[in-house]
Formats: sequence, C-alpha cells, structure tokens
Amino acid sequence: MSGFGPGDLFLADCPARLAVELIADKWTMVVLAGLSEGPVRHGELIKLIGGISRKMLTQTLRRLETHGLIRRHAYAEVPPRVEYELTPLGATLTEPIQALTEWARAHGDAVLDALDAHAEPVAAAE
Repeated sequence: MSGFGPGDLFLADCPARLAVELIADKWTMVVLAGLSEGPVRHGELIKLIGGISRKMLTQTLRRLETHGLIRRHAYAEVPPRVEYELTPLGATLTEPIQALTEWARAHGDAVLDALDAHAEPVAAAE
C-alpha cells in the first residue's frame, strides 16, 4: 500500500500524478504508439511520427527509458545501430493508447467544431 488516499492524486509527489504527467507529455503517447509494433530505430521513428525534431525525440526517448517504459539496445556494429522497444511496463500502455486513438478518431471532428464555435471572429476585433 502506498499510503496515499483517494484525493491524493493531486499531491506533487504522488506516484500516480508523476506517471500521468509523464504520459501526458505532447510526444510520449505518439512515441509509445510508434514502438507498439516492435523495436524501431531513431530515424524510423522520426519518419513514422512526423513533426518531431531529432532533439525532441532523443529527449523523449531518454525520459521514457529513465522511467522504465522503453529499452534502448545499442548493437556493436559498424555503422552503429540503436533500436528502441517497449519494456513490459511500457507495453501495458498499448491498450490505453489504442483506446485514446479510437476516441480521437470518433470525436476529433466534434472537438474541432467546438474549437471553431468558440473562436473569436477576427473581423469583429477590427
């Protein structure tokens, strides 16, 4: 038992809050989804994800590795080859990521419609 009560998720040092902050990062879910089919190299992830810089991908991969969600495997080859894959802990996020992806597909248009409905008209400000 962790010693945290039901309302303690909002405490800064709550393990659940730390985990939520990790997976709520802009690139974390996309990177984990990219690794869900098996080991992938850095350059392949760049192409698969799109829109992420090499630096940001490297930072995200390092953070996920540090938190035990992915594993980095460097092969002793010339030229060097490095692959990333989900750990068993990281693999537990595959199903929730798929569920969120399906929700986004089903409701993405509604979210955009709501955004458009609340956008301030540019002409009215002039």
